[in-house]
Amino acid sequence: MTIAQNIEKINTSLAGTSARLIAVTKTKPIEDLQAAYDANCKTFGENKVQEMVQKWEVLPKDIEWHLIGHLQSNKVKYMAPFVAMIHSVDSLKLLQEIDKQALKNNRVIDCLLQIYIAKEETKFGLSEEEAHDILGSEVFKSMKNIRIIGVMGMATNTDNQEQVRIEFRGLKTFFDGLKAQYADTENLQLREVSMGMSGDYLIAAEEGSTLVRVGSAIFGSR
Repeated sequence: MTIAQNIEKINTSLAGTSARLIAVTKTKPIEDLQAAYDANCKTFGENKVQEMVQKWEVLPKDIEWHLIGHLQSNKVKYMAPFVAMIHSVDSLKLLQEIDKQALKNNRVIDCLLQIYIAKEETKFGLSEEEAHDILGSEVFKSMKNIRIIGVMGMATNTDNQEQVRIEFRGLKTFFDGLKAQYADTENLQLREVSMGMSGDYLIAAEEGSTLVRVGSAIFGSR
């Protein structure tokens, strides 16, 4: 199947859910990204800042770029002029740097708090308590150039679909609790739950994901 056919198949399978597709384009050549764009998929997720910047420079400017991989503070400045959303905020320090670089570019950058939901040591993310600490902090409340709009999580890499479902359900429950506890402000408007990848995006959509991050099911395996 072609990239366009794969995108159509995924979008059809997501019909009736709240989930929108982010095409994970990491390591993929420009031709593949252009093919996805031509199929009217214009939201791309990259893991590495440098690769995202290189692609942004040569591709159409109406693409919405999402940084979905682990982010080091010293890389924020390179994508601050254009990044649409950062999914992987896992510390107050990183959030401060995003706020600082967004101010320099006269922008407000949407961010998600990455919550640790997997039964694996290799994944990054905040505990639920750490997320509350950030949202309750005076430092966060004073930030003007970022907006926390939701949460992101990565399920355990396992064939046990029930475990994956439980992890996704736990993240959605946590998100619902945040929404109930924190009123909307200029820099806190909770509406997105980013969970689900090529192997489990349908489970994620069933459990309330609003953003699924799909790569190999569109472009083939790396």
